[in-house]
Amino acid sequence: QVQLVESGGGLVQAGGSLRLSCAASGRTFSDYAMGWFRQAPGKEREFVAAISWSGSHTYYADSVKGRFTISRANAINTVYLQMRSLKPEDTAVYYCAVDRHRMTLRDPRDQDEYDYWGQGTQVTVSS
Repeated sequence: QVQLVESGGGLVQAGGSLRLSCAASGRTFSDYAMGWFRQAPGKEREFVAAISWSGSHTYYADSVKGRFTISRANAINTVYLQMRSLKPEDTAVYYCAVDRHRMTLRDPRDQDEYDYWGQGTQVTVSS
């Protein structure tokens, strides 16, 4: 059974930084792309970032490009989201997800690309 557990969320002032982690189990982690999504109150869940199974390709939403960095450590089955220069509009519950396709990443921004999701971690950025 696939399990994804996010951690690292919290309350931070605008301009601050946080690093989210997502620990994965139940699938050969190094064979699957991973993604981060977020959902703010009253809004739909949206794409934030994705990384290919090897880590050689990364993808970002325009709203976070240049501020967030996605990375992965396949040896410990973990994907990270380093967030810098945080803004109040980054406030949301952040979810990690694993691609349903082995060693294929068709559309990293499409939520249907992913078949398992974590429970989410809250990020709150105060102004």
